[in-house]
Amino acid sequence: MVNLATGAIALYVAYTYAFLRQGKLVDPIPGLDPTPSIGTGPLGFWPAFALSLVIAGVLGALLYVLIFRPLRAAPAAAKAVASVGVMVVIQALLATGVGSAVVSVSPIFPYHVYEILGSRMPGDRLWFTAVIIVIAIALMLWFRFTRFGLATRAAAESEKGAFVTGLSPQRIALVNWALSTMIAGVGGVLIAPIVPLIPDAYALFIVAALAAALVGNFTKIGVTVAAALVIGMLQSEATYLQGKSWAPQSGLTDLVPLIVILIFLVLRGQELPARGAIIQRTLGLAPRPRGYLVPAVVIAVAGFVSLAVTHNSMRGAIITTLVLAVIALSQVVVTGYSGQISFAQLTIAGVGAFALTRIQFQLHVPFPFAPLLAAVFAMIVGVVVGLPALRIRGLPVAVVTLALAAVLQNLWFNNPQLNGGLGGAPIQDPSIFGIGLGAGSGRSYPHLSFGVVCLIVLLLTAGGVALLRRSRLGAAMLAVRANERAAAASGISVSRIKLAAFAIGGFLAGLGGAMLAYQQTTADVSSYTAMGGLAFFTTAYLAGVTSIGGGINAGIIAAGGIAYTLVNKGVPLWIYVLLIGLLLIGLVQLAWPKLTRPALAVVALAAVAAAVFHHGGIQLGEYYAAISGVLLILTVILNPEGIVGPLQSQLAVLRRGSPRAAPRRRPGHPPRPPRPTGLARPTGWQRRGRLSAASRTGWPARCSRSPAWGCATAAWSPTRT
Repeated sequence: MVNLATGAIALYVAYTYAFLRQGKLVDPIPGLDPTPSIGTGPLGFWPAFALSLVIAGVLGALLYVLIFRPLRAAPAAAKAVASVGVMVVIQALLATGVGSAVVSVSPIFPYHVYEILGSRMPGDRLWFTAVIIVIAIALMLWFRFTRFGLATRAAAESEKGAFVTGLSPQRIALVNWALSTMIAGVGGVLIAPIVPLIPDAYALFIVAALAAALVGNFTKIGVTVAAALVIGMLQSEATYLQGKSWAPQSGLTDLVPLIVILIFLVLRGQELPARGAIIQRTLGLAPRPRGYLVPAVVIAVAGFVSLAVTHNSMRGAIITTLVLAVIALSQVVVTGYSGQISFAQLTIAGVGAFALTRIQFQLHVPFPFAPLLAAVFAMIVGVVVGLPALRIRGLPVAVVTLALAAVLQNLWFNNPQLNGGLGGAPIQDPSIFGIGLGAGSGRSYPHLSFGVVCLIVLLLTAGGVALLRRSRLGAAMLAVRANERAAAASGISVSRIKLAAFAIGGFLAGLGGAMLAYQQTTADVSSYTAMGGLAFFTTAYLAGVTSIGGGINAGIIAAGGIAYTLVNKGVPLWIYVLLIGLLLIGLVQLAWPKLTRPALAVVALAAVAAAVFHHGGIQLGEYYAAISGVLLILTVILNPEGIVGPLQSQLAVLRRGSPRAAPRRRPGHPPRPPRPTGLARPTGWQRRGRLSAASRTGWPARCSRSPAWGCATAAWSPTRT
């Protein structure tokens, strides 16, 4: 599997090493001292380094046992999503406990500049390279000439084969997880004196690491290390070129791993090597909308009333919810319907925001055509992002989208030469026929009129996605998501369906990004980062990425939305008890269905007790990201349909359980016997064919092939004598 949390794990180990050198330990558990003293004073390099690696190994073992062992039968994409949740949790806990201040680490290797072939090279980089090469050689010898290495390769080839030969794939995976986190920790510690330690310092290192691993096909350690060294040298050269007047000031370093990924994924057109698994799970169900009018009226009334009765920050949170729901619906189309995992939807929304400034100030296009043109431009970028999906499928698509998001962020959004930079780009307030529809500023921010505009945009967007789901194009997307080969065999153009999904998703994301820029009155890079795109994907997946309700729910629970604002201001304890209790009830329903009602009673009593004995609100805004990451992991393990999935299941049960009129039968004929258990109900043409055969022979024609259903047919055939 591809562990997208590797950078975050390396960061945690580096923080542990840095604080051990100060005589402290990093404790990520909320509510405790984040940096307690170890009581022995500052440690030297070797004790701190060894203890950091031990902690890394324990962390890797815990991650496997608690998270990835339950997902051992899941597809690689589900494991990657869970690893994103791990990354979010680690970064959030570090940011909360340690803070965002830079932690300095004393040099590990001697610093001396060497002259090699006319180039000046720092000595600490050379020592770092030598250590990595030694570790790579040791790992190659370990996996090639030891029994454990042979067992690891056997388990990687086929888990079934490992079971047959008496090996334990779980134990092998446990040891390898501990070993991999220790190796990541070595890299994190050695690079700590070079890269400043802040909570998001190592997150995007995974892009270049994946590029190197792809060159080695995820199986050849020597080739992977050599590719990593070459990529590092090319990135250093790109950093040098960024100082030239003719080159972009930022983003060239991110182009290097992207080009490598495109070459070794698109040109080769192969998936990542996958382990033989016993069971394969998919995304959750994508329910077909049953109507338009009632949901639209409910959303419109609830949205308008909420906007009308709130003010200032709370109204701003509602508007943010509406806008982020539009962007989340783009994720529903791309991931929930077509099955393409894209981490770039929030960054594509940034394309719409930054394109809006150009359209306003250079083309002088008024509202409402300006955001539509910005959405069209984002749609074009979305198609470009989706082009690699024509040659690859599955998790590699996610890797490419993450690399493209990093390039867009640094090459465009962070580049002052392209209307980007830290100051952002200004946005003019929308107006039509002289009527101002902007968010405004000051004490009246945000205006009700702008909230109504966002509500209308969400209604139109949700209606369009509902039409898409009920259309033939939506059915074709679901067919491609289920099985691309089967879809192609049935006459569906898989390439066109994928591009259509990315185009529609890009348009919706760009439209949402333009509306978010209108709300913020500026296109700010901090709102559309690549790491923000990863976090937004986790939110959409948690809410329910396969349904329209899940997309709207994602806007509610996303950072800056209604739920986040309420939690940040303080929510009564009984609400927390109720939410946690509902989560536990879901676990009980999966494991012990008979205990669901007693669990409901216990949760209700606990919520009532919390409401009676505790007054006032509890603020958990600083832990919101960590809580979201934990919920994402639980969602991947227990409920792929997200938060909205159980609600839709209960509604479906209620619909099926409603009383129906008894079927009318002609007088003189016996009632139809019950359908045998486990057999599908025959279609109309099947019933007609069997009845016509019975009228000719007096006995069902297919009784010998399907005796249970055929004999039941004979019992109520009108010609049976």
